[in-house]
Amino acid sequence: MSTQDQARPPKMADVGRLAGVSAQTVSRYFTGTGYVGADTRARIEAAIAELDYQLNQSARSLRVNSTRTIGVLTTGPSLYGSWSVLSGLNQAAAAAGYSLLTVQLEADPSGSDTPEWMHRALDRFLSARVDGIIVSSSHFGIEDLLERVWERVPVVLLSGRSWPNADSATVDSYEAGLLAVRHLTGLGHTRVLHLAGPEGPNESFERERAYRDALAAADLPVLPAPRGDWSAQSGWEIGTTVDPTTFTAVFAGNDQMALGFMSALRARGLAAPGDYSIVGVDDMPDARFFSPALTSVQMDFVGLGRAGLEMILHRVRSGERVARRVIRPTLVVRDSTRAWVGAGRA
Repeated sequence: MSTQDQARPPKMADVGRLAGVSAQTVSRYFTGTGYVGADTRARIEAAIAELDYQLNQSARSLRVNSTRTIGVLTTGPSLYGSWSVLSGLNQAAAAAGYSLLTVQLEADPSGSDTPEWMHRALDRFLSARVDGIIVSSSHFGIEDLLERVWERVPVVLLSGRSWPNADSATVDSYEAGLLAVRHLTGLGHTRVLHLAGPEGPNESFERERAYRDALAAADLPVLPAPRGDWSAQSGWEIGTTVDPTTFTAVFAGNDQMALGFMSALRARGLAAPGDYSIVGVDDMPDARFFSPALTSVQMDFVGLGRAGLEMILHRVRSGERVARRVIRPTLVVRDSTRAWVGAGRA
């Protein structure tokens, strides 16, 4: 501070300059009506102590108006998991008296034009003065595109990967894969085929990793994993070309691929569970009406959405970080799996 500055009592702007933040951020710190991260709070408190700053009455009356709006950015196609997360977010937001401003990117975030598109979406959130941002994405590298906003508003990431600059939550896809494969090997199956999801999403990576680890732990061979795109069409295409003599059980990356696969094999004269067993992931509501009813690993995506909204509101209201939440999946056994005793096809 200059000699002239030292002659007057310090102002809120002086605290901000010393702490490396704006005067508005210092105001939010004092009023408690806006988000201030834990690290920023510590810098402000150190600056207050160093300057011996005293909040005057006019500054005490400052308020930063909340918009009671949360920005939600989702990436990837509209599948059961993604719209279930949105359902949970909407339920929790309505209960808390908040509105959601939602933007969806259908394409893979690694696409050449995606960063610009995402920056426009984030700018839209900031222009709307959202209280926080929730990003629901299963793609690697999404965190790099959030660097420009996480210091300005609180961010919660709903993803299989954690990120040090934002709170995060997920449903455990790795455990889902372990539950599925262990169920099949526990029924006596020694040749388990995996219908893998597309390259890129965390869920595909974690479920395939679990498949390999579970078979390695059981000292069983890992079969080449044909890859689909989460759709029933891709499962059907795999089912039309796969050699049915190479496996006795199938771990499908999701229920929709399982549905297409079963349909294709039925057209070839093979049906579960007599000719093979099959397990899906998601336990979508229609799974129990498949023919046969599909054994699946239930993923509580609605609960994930609710958790994400609770976490962002905690950050907005307190400025404190929240521990990562991992929602555990559960296996739901139905008619598509049974013990393998060597009967059925060769």
